[in-house]
Amino acid sequence: MLDKTRFIVIAGSIMSGLGKGIVTSSIAKLLQARGYTAIPMKFDGYLNVDCGTMNPLRHGEVFVLDDGTEVDMDFGTYERFLNISLPGACSITGGKLFKTIIEKERRGEYLGMDVQIVPQLTDEIKKRILEVGQTSKADIVLIEVGGTVGDLENGYFLEAMRQLNSEHENVVFIQLTYVPSLSPGEQKTKPTQHATRLLQSLGIRSDIIITREQEKLDADSRKKISLYCNVHEDAVFDDPWVSTVYELPLILEKQNIYATLAKLLDLKKDKEANLEEWKKRVNRIIKPKDAPLKIAIVGKYTAVKDAYVSVREALVHSAAELNCGLEISWVESIDLEESNDVSKLLSGYHGILVPGGYGSRGIEGKINAIRYARENGVPYLGLCLGMQLMVIEFARNVCGLEGANSTEFDKKTKYPVVALLQEQKHVSKMGGTNRLGAYECKLKKGSKVYAAYGKEVVSERHRHRWEINSDYKQKLEDSGLIISGIYEDEDIAEIVEWKEGFGIAAQPHVELKSRLEEPAPMFLEFMKAAKKGRKME
Repeated sequence: MLDKTRFIVIAGSIMSGLGKGIVTSSIAKLLQARGYTAIPMKFDGYLNVDCGTMNPLRHGEVFVLDDGTEVDMDFGTYERFLNISLPGACSITGGKLFKTIIEKERRGEYLGMDVQIVPQLTDEIKKRILEVGQTSKADIVLIEVGGTVGDLENGYFLEAMRQLNSEHENVVFIQLTYVPSLSPGEQKTKPTQHATRLLQSLGIRSDIIITREQEKLDADSRKKISLYCNVHEDAVFDDPWVSTVYELPLILEKQNIYATLAKLLDLKKDKEANLEEWKKRVNRIIKPKDAPLKIAIVGKYTAVKDAYVSVREALVHSAAELNCGLEISWVESIDLEESNDVSKLLSGYHGILVPGGYGSRGIEGKINAIRYARENGVPYLGLCLGMQLMVIEFARNVCGLEGANSTEFDKKTKYPVVALLQEQKHVSKMGGTNRLGAYECKLKKGSKVYAAYGKEVVSERHRHRWEINSDYKQKLEDSGLIISGIYEDEDIAEIVEWKEGFGIAAQPHVELKSRLEEPAPMFLEFMKAAKKGRKME
């Protein structure tokens, strides 16, 4: 462990969507590969306390940590790259900050003071960052600043970062920027120059500049950025288009970004990175040995793929583990309601997956997909809502409970096989009130899920309000549904399976703990079944 914590601040300029989370994760990976403890944090400027009440179509998926904190999807990227579980303290939002300041003011902690952005709010920001470094015993804390330089929402946070730099040694600023091309070979660095001057006007000097562009950064553009942005030429790095996001650490490693970081942060310059396992898995993604497995994801947010990013990445991890290619098709569940022949839309897939979600739109289409998988022997994996709908489909079409449903979709259903959790019946507020975070699950020996995990007790993350109605458990089991995982403390069914064929579903979001170097066991078992089914075609 280093004698004191270092800090890396990553901010984006010119435009949003440049991939700060991937850059942050890649740099953290290179530090971790050299034996350093690197902990990422993120600031999001929105005034929501967390992103739990935000629409996935606008904001991407809601990622959940072990402690139940609902966070931005970038935290999924951090964990997938670093193979670690992060605490909720690593997520800072505008809503959390202002809520804390106002609560402190009401308690009288600022008596006699004018409560202002500086110093009260900026001190709170710095305090949280330093606490994460101390609690985690981190060698390096990486702080991703959400939004774009110049946004009103993150101005006070950048001011706190300026203060952090003046108060502590070994603070590095990285600017991620965009270099457009008006035509092939005509790259323009002027927007980056202006963005750099804006940062400088805030008292921040970029130590490293990383560029995104339509074509590889040319030597002339690199020299211009160095000259006009006041950075050394060897501190300008290229973030090019990649076949997979997991390739970026290897690309930055080839450009020797660590040498620059080592110089700026006073790290050991000759420390070699252990990236052999990472390289092996990345190569399997880029050039897999076996033909692609074709997987259909049947969802209601398919217009925005980031709504299901953890599901997609968990499939990528398992495909890499099996050294298989992967072809994902996004099937809109509404289409499966409107089609008279579901088989036309679902035939030819080696596996069908129904992810989580809320609301009644597209529900019957998902149930149609599950029935198709069961009746045609197609491997099926259900996640959260995908488990609840698997139970509904089984109740209707195997148990004979016509019209069985969830009380989420039909409060007057005759057979409420899925009902509101007991703890949710008196909840009035929406934010942070789901069943959230990691809970233990006891697995049934001899089941498919037990074979997947190879142990009796596992811990997975949850985000839901409804559960299998205990009044119907016996009826479901008598008809052949296997309840193979339970939360013993409250006798909640967590995992179910079909007795025949491969059909398995989990109430927890098992995709959230899948990592490239450690794929989610249920996803891996699902992909093995898909691969086996393909061989039998």
